[in-house]
Amino acid sequence: MSSMEEIFYNSILPWLKVEGVGILIILISVFLVKRFGHMVIEKIVRRSVHREAFGTDEDEKAREDTLIQILDGFIGVLVWVMAVMMILASLGANIAPLLAGAGLVGVAVGFGAQYIVRDLITGLFIILENQYRVGDVVCLDGTCGSVERVTLRTTVLRDLDGEVHHVPNGEIKRTTNKSMYWSRVNLVVGVSYEADLDKVERVINEIGQSLVDDPEWKDKIIETPKFLRVNKLNDSSVDIRILGMTASDQQWAVTGELRRRIKNTFDKEGIEIPYPQRVIHTKK
Repeated sequence: MSSMEEIFYNSILPWLKVEGVGILIILISVFLVKRFGHMVIEKIVRRSVHREAFGTDEDEKAREDTLIQILDGFIGVLVWVMAVMMILASLGANIAPLLAGAGLVGVAVGFGAQYIVRDLITGLFIILENQYRVGDVVCLDGTCGSVERVTLRTTVLRDLDGEVHHVPNGEIKRTTNKSMYWSRVNLVVGVSYEADLDKVERVINEIGQSLVDDPEWKDKIIETPKFLRVNKLNDSSVDIRILGMTASDQQWAVTGELRRRIKNTFDKEGIEIPYPQRVIHTKK
């Protein structure tokens, strides 16, 4: 028998039979606890969270998914910390000094941890107050994007360019949710001073109704986009404001299609959309 085989049979194999099995049991326990914990958390959250006023089933599910994600992350960190301590103890390491050292380090860094504590407290209120959920489109102090992940410490946004922004919750002063329950079409269109405003109003309302009657768009619209008022008299145009209500997160798609139909219909009806012009007089 070679020296390597002797080492294996005399040292490694006995260790695997004792400590190795213990470590394997710990890892399997971590897997089972996380899996069972996820099932319990999901069941509790699904039963506890109720739809708010003006909310839909999708709104309720988004809030539930956010809470489940946060609680899962917290339980996962807690379980792995305990598992690592147990593995170190099974390997013969004295974890008492490690715990004591961690306590001393905790005291040392406690004065510098105020920002983390602030992030955690703010994150807790964000979740409890249902300010936004995973999937919502929000602006956090000017940083805008779709919410990809929410934890007690940070919020992760992805903007239209695909860039990912990690925003510490404690630094958020103002939150603007652009897709909470429902959204709005708020469009301003300029027409020339020669245009018949009564005709413009009729055409715009017909365009809005045609959008609602379209099977492709009707489920995205809650309130028909229609002529609201003459919004402003500019130097070269009369501004018309159009207002409507859409399903959550659908205002951009509906507004884009509304612009396209307005342009095509105005061209057919002879309604001019003015553009800046400059008249130059020359002396003879």
